[in-house]
Amino acid sequence: MIVTTSAAIPGHTITEWKGLVKGNTIRARHLGKDIMAGLRTLVGGEIKEYTAMMAESREQALQRMVEEAQELGANAVTEVRFTTSMVMSNTSEILAFGTAVVAVKG
Repeated sequence: MIVTTSAAIPGHTITEWKGLVKGNTIRARHLGKDIMAGLRTLVGGEIKEYTAMMAESREQALQRMVEEAQELGANAVTEVRFTTSMVMSNTSEILAFGTAVVAVKG
């Protein structure tokens, strides 16, 4: 599966548009991670616990988007974007979305 942020795929011709595809996940913060993050805010630096959680969330949202594209018969997703929002206190949603297409070499 080709996944790209651009509208075109170099070396390929888009022959079919399948439509919008998306994948999301909602994650809640973890008390143990909150304690570590709170301590880290006192001394400064990256909050690695949250960086790892958000990276995992992005990958899961991306995988769900790809699965939806495959179900539509696409072999690529173009114009991929990510967005995030707060659903409720202490939770975040990561949404990946793009356009499912069929692309052929040439």
